[in-house]
Amino acid sequence: MFGLPFGVFVESAVSILLAVTIGYCVVLNNRLKRLHEDRDELRKMVTDLVQATDLAHAAVNELKSAAVEADLTLNSRLEEAERFGIELANHVSAGQQVLERIAKITTAAQSATKAPPVESPVQAAPAKIQSALEKLSALDRIRSDAA
Repeated sequence: MFGLPFGVFVESAVSILLAVTIGYCVVLNNRLKRLHEDRDELRKMVTDLVQATDLAHAAVNELKSAAVEADLTLNSRLEEAERFGIELANHVSAGQQVLERIAKITTAAQSATKAPPVESPVQAAPAKIQSALEKLSALDRIRSDAA
């Protein structure tokens, strides 16, 4: 062929192909190293993610227990407020009866002395009492709606 023996030509071609193969192996080796490094980083990332998930799960459990505790506390306070409201309504009712008696006594005393009648404080009291009772009823409705 070109004045060179065929064996030299074949060996030259094989050596060129061998050099290309070695170069490709070096490139492939570098890519495999990066792939292994990425795999190690990915493994570390997954481990961190699992730890973060465990922490979030524990935080959610703590929030649930805090919510249950807050609900129990709120219910006990609402029950106590309801008891105080009923007691207050009873006291207001008793006070109204006392004021009515005082007004009757005052009216009787004034009519006995023929003095001009003085406006009784009892006349303003029923409106205030009614307003307080309406507020208590509204609170009771809100509580029963919340339950």
